[in-house]
Amino acid sequence: MKNKIYLCLITITLNAQASKQDIAFEKVMNNIKGSVPESFVRNAFKHKKVKIYNEIPDKFARPYEKQTWEKYRKIFVKESRISRGAKFYKENIVLIKRIANKYQVDPFIFVTIAGVESNYGVHHSQYSVFNSLYTQVIEMPRRAKWASKELAEFLEYCYEDQIDTQEIGGSYAGAFGFGQFIPSSFNNYSVDFNQDGIREPYAWPDVLASIANYLRKNGYKANSKDYKKGGPIWKSIFAYNRSDNYVMAVLELTEEIRKRVG
Repeated sequence: MKNKIYLCLITITLNAQASKQDIAFEKVMNNIKGSVPESFVRNAFKHKKVKIYNEIPDKFARPYEKQTWEKYRKIFVKESRISRGAKFYKENIVLIKRIANKYQVDPFIFVTIAGVESNYGVHHSQYSVFNSLYTQVIEMPRRAKWASKELAEFLEYCYEDQIDTQEIGGSYAGAFGFGQFIPSSFNNYSVDFNQDGIREPYAWPDVLASIANYLRKNGYKANSKDYKKGGPIWKSIFAYNRSDNYVMAVLELTEEIRKRVG
C-alpha cells in the first residue's frame, strides 16, 4: 500500500512539473519574434541538462545592491580590484584607446565596469543561462513575464550563432559574458569590434566595445566630463545596473584605477 502511495505521489509530481514546463514553453514561444523555429525551442526545453535552481529565488531576495553602501563598497572598491584594473588597462591599452576613440567614452569607465561585472574574466559563469531564466519563469511568478522575454531573446541568440542552449553560463539573474549582459541587452547592444563575424561575449575587443556602445546608447554624451549624480555619465551607468550603490562603486573605482595607472 505504501509503495502504491509513493508511486502515486511521484506521478503527481512529475505531471505537475511537466505541466509547468508546458506553460513555460508557451510563454517563451509567445515572445519569439525572430525566425527561430518551434522545433529549436522545443529541443531546448527537452535538453537533458535542463533543471531548476532552487536557490535562485532566495538570491533575488538578498541582492548585493540592497546592502548598505559601506558593505557594498567593501566588495568592489578594494586593493585587489584596483591593482587588477590597472594591470588590465596597461596590458590592453592599445585596444582600450581604439574603443575610447570610436565611442568617445572615458576608457576607465568601461574598463571598470568590466572589472565590477566579471573581475576581468575571473567570475562570470555560475549558472546555465537557460536554466536560470527557466527557473524564474517557473518558480517566480513576479519575474515570469520578464524572464520569458529574456529566455526568448537568449534562444534567438543561440539559434543565430548556432550555440548549444546549455553551453553558456552566467549569473543567477541570467546575465552572461564578461560584460554580464542580459540576453536582450546583448542582442541590442553587443558589437563585433574585432570583425570576425561573431559577437563574442568572452572576447575582450567585443566585450569592451559592447559596454562602451551600451553607455553611449543609454545617455552617455560624447566625451562627457560630467560625473555628477544625475548627469549623463551617471545615468548611463545606472542604466547598466539600476542601483545607486553600483554607480557609486563604478565611479569611485574608476578614479582609483585612473590614479594607479597615471
